[in-house]
Amino acid sequence: MRMNNNLLKWIGRSNYKFDKDLKTIDYLIIFKIRFIMILRGFLYKIIMPNSHALKFIGRRVKVQFGHKINFKKNLFLGDNVKLNALSEGGITGGTNVTIRRGSIIDCTGVYSELGEGILIGNNVGISENCYIQVRGYVEIGDDVIIGPNSSIFSENHNFENNDILIREQGVSRKGVKIERGVWIGTKSVILDGVTVGENSIVAAGSVVNKNIAPYSIVGGVPAKLIKRRK
Repeated sequence: MRMNNNLLKWIGRSNYKFDKDLKTIDYLIIFKIRFIMILRGFLYKIIMPNSHALKFIGRRVKVQFGHKINFKKNLFLGDNVKLNALSEGGITGGTNVTIRRGSIIDCTGVYSELGEGILIGNNVGISENCYIQVRGYVEIGDDVIIGPNSSIFSENHNFENNDILIREQGVSRKGVKIERGVWIGTKSVILDGVTVGENSIVAAGSVVNKNIAPYSIVGGVPAKLIKRRK
């Protein structure tokens, strides 16, 4: 157990505790998987030269414009994660960032207009199959949890002129800010121009199109206030 604690301290997760019911065989399997991911992470140093050397990289991870990616210690990228960092600010992340299987951070859709970039804080967990569209600036604060199959959009199509095709009317970009301590439930959608206040909860399946005050619980389509946490 002391060896496990020393290993967790080395990777910057000293406050993490293993379940007491784990058996020796379970530890061996876990460490084997993580060791392979670490080895793969060292190989990705070539692709992401500006990020910390300690990275846990899954299978079939796709990184584009890796020189624009800068994460601190202990980055976890699950299988089939895709990072496209082509943007003005690239992808910047803190310590202990987890992006799980199948999630995508897409910073630019068309080369004629680059995205603005994304900042991810410390101890952020992005669950499976999430999609973050970085066109306007996206900021995700410390200790944020994003549930599986959730989406964040930081761009809207203009559509006011009925005489012109929507695709020819351009776009607007206000950006998205998710403040610290927020929990976004599974299958939620955060739309452009929204700020989710600190320590708020977005209920599963919600569509958020307006700002959320700190310490709020919201839900629905569109999301409305359910109660205050404080």
